[in-house]
Amino acid sequence: ASVMAASCPLPMTPDLPTLYAKLRGLLHFLTDALCISNAHTVDFYTESVWQELVDLPPETVLTVLRKAAPETGLAEGRPLLDAERGAGFTHLPKIFCETSQKLLSVESFALAAKQYSVQNLGVCTSVEQLFIALRGDKQRVGKNVKAVEFMNTKKSHEVQAMSELICSVADYCGVRQVIDVGSGKGYLSSFLFLKYGFKVYGIDSSNTNTHGAKERNRKLKKHWKQYPTQSRVDVSGLALNMAEETKVQKEINYKTDFENMCGHSPLNQESMSTSEFLPGLSGSIISGISHQMENLHAQPLEKEHLFFDSAFSLTDLLPINAVELTSSQTHDREMTRTNKGRRKVTSKSSESNLYSPLTSVITADSELQDIIKDLEDCLLVGLHTCGDLSPNTLRIFTSKPEVKGLCSVGCCYHLLSEEFENQQGKCTQEKWGFPMCHYLKEERWCCGRNARMSACLALERVAVGQGLPTESLFYRAVLQDIIKDYYGITRCDRHVGKIYSKCSSFLDYVRMSLKKLGLDESKLPEKVIMDYYEKYKPRMNELEAFNMLKVVLAPCIETLILLDRLCYLKEQENVAWAALVKLFDPVKSPRCYAVVALKKQHDFNS
Repeated sequence: ASVMAASCPLPMTPDLPTLYAKLRGLLHFLTDALCISNAHTVDFYTESVWQELVDLPPETVLTVLRKAAPETGLAEGRPLLDAERGAGFTHLPKIFCETSQKLLSVESFALAAKQYSVQNLGVCTSVEQLFIALRGDKQRVGKNVKAVEFMNTKKSHEVQAMSELICSVADYCGVRQVIDVGSGKGYLSSFLFLKYGFKVYGIDSSNTNTHGAKERNRKLKKHWKQYPTQSRVDVSGLALNMAEETKVQKEINYKTDFENMCGHSPLNQESMSTSEFLPGLSGSIISGISHQMENLHAQPLEKEHLFFDSAFSLTDLLPINAVELTSSQTHDREMTRTNKGRRKVTSKSSESNLYSPLTSVITADSELQDIIKDLEDCLLVGLHTCGDLSPNTLRIFTSKPEVKGLCSVGCCYHLLSEEFENQQGKCTQEKWGFPMCHYLKEERWCCGRNARMSACLALERVAVGQGLPTESLFYRAVLQDIIKDYYGITRCDRHVGKIYSKCSSFLDYVRMSLKKLGLDESKLPEKVIMDYYEKYKPRMNELEAFNMLKVVLAPCIETLILLDRLCYLKEQENVAWAALVKLFDPVKSPRCYAVVALKKQHDFNS
């Protein structure tokens, strides 16, 4: 029978009425602000986005947001202190115009956005307090596995923090089985098995990932058996062997990934700061943001499948490698194959089979017993589960009695399905990625794809620097005006893709883009192209300022999505305790919030 530690009460978390009240305030702000997040930068000039949405000169916005760095008085000024004491924003200038809905005050906007971030809303539970409550006065120490040896710094940071939390929750609930949903390449699963000896099932929709995980698992076990008992305490040698095998390939991947996404040398990591107010906005936003946005906006708009490899081998600086077209297409094909009723079922687990990678597509209605034959009381976990896989993990947790605890970190919000996004289209889907909770369902709230994309931008990673970070987005926006005027195309379904880094000039960019779009470039003389460039060049700062507004707003969209998930769990009768926990360093890992939940006591004795 499962035993729960009773040494220390779990930390207090906000109740539903409190969370609903915070949601109300956030929605009030987002009602006016969402149009900024949802504006597509491709249409920036053709749709006169700046003039339509902002009643301020771009210089004003840039100046204020640069001054919002920690070394200036704004971050510690009276307005924020008063706001945090409950005085609200009434004494500040109005954020938006009541009639035109245009942005009037960037100071008020920035303060409101900061106030409505997860960190400042008062909805997070301290991970340190949680550990004390879960462990009481005892702390279990696992084997000394140097994770950093066989995964990159980012992944190592995530896996070690996540596995420590999983171990504490599992001990508290008295369970030994862990199901890792969207397990990807199996880093977390391997670590949980190696360090803590859990019986782990890693489920992923990708046959390729599962095959890779099995191969890695086979090597791990082979090395594991070779090591004498006394030296198993420190398996860094084993990890090192794995590292040597993949080191060269990782270096190649790192270089390719970085060049594909950035087209220039890596940012200086030391220049990144996590300020209290607007981290790292003390200078112009450098390439980080524009390239994050360029990569996000390069995606096709058709509905993608929502079950992706959640454990990407990411470089330290790149926030989302998950949005490459090839990844989406590969998974579409793999899912089609996987969906043809093909499920791999495991036999009874033995000591030599403590970690089992499985291929299966997980939905809200997945029957765990069909996938795992020896299912017992367990934890359901997911490290950076993409799109709908995260909300579906929550639904499985609440609906399956065997699942006693949950630890889920989501990502790729742009891949979430939204119930109220396409009202005109008739869709038979019953369970949506967003919203999950009653309150937002009653409000029929919709974020929109572009807003969810912008929620993937990493405010903490915005580095200090000068220059023209928005040039690639600027090129694309000016190109849009050219194809509208000369080809009569207002909505372009085909995508230019990531060609900016391959072009030597704006002229080169336009020529290459037109070819890619299948348009006749001969009707456009060089002078015409360069006239467009000269016409819009003085307005490039509008685009830079607008991107800054989008980035400042990004945490508010993420807050809404996380609060929706927390409220959903709090609404379930069989959930005893649920919380949001900041688990990772946001500079290393921008999606740093975990949803942690436990079933009610009587469930443990069922």
